[in-house]
Amino acid sequence: MAAEKGSAFLLKVGNGGSPVTYATVAGLRTTQLSINGEMVAITSKDSGGWRDLLSGAGVRSVSVSGAGVFTGSTAETRLKTNALSGVLDDYRLSFEGGDSLTGRFLVTRLDYAGDHNGERSYTLSLESSGAVTAA
Repeated sequence: MAAEKGSAFLLKVGNGGSPVTYATVAGLRTTQLSINGEMVAITSKDSGGWRDLLSGAGVRSVSVSGAGVFTGSTAETRLKTNALSGVLDDYRLSFEGGDSLTGRFLVTRLDYAGDHNGERSYTLSLESSGAVTAA
């Protein structure tokens, strides 16, 4: 498997339409994705002293975080509006190899920072709600 560029790991936000059209959140310098799952143990006396887990059970979620430079793009404005409204929206994570993860997410954190004579930057966190599909 070949190494992939981090710059090709893109966060995109939907436009609210049907079908959904996605726009890249511009200015992201770093992004991180975590796929989380809780296990359900079904260990019994018949397990021979080993833990048994129930496949497909438990709660799964996807967390996304990123940081970037504010550019005022339409996608950034939609993300900020979603954060202020506390609404779920469609997001897609795209990777250089052509794979993607798509689902509904809630913006759980959006921070802005800036220095005098410097650029305005932001950090964000998103949490999935419902199924996240891979393509």
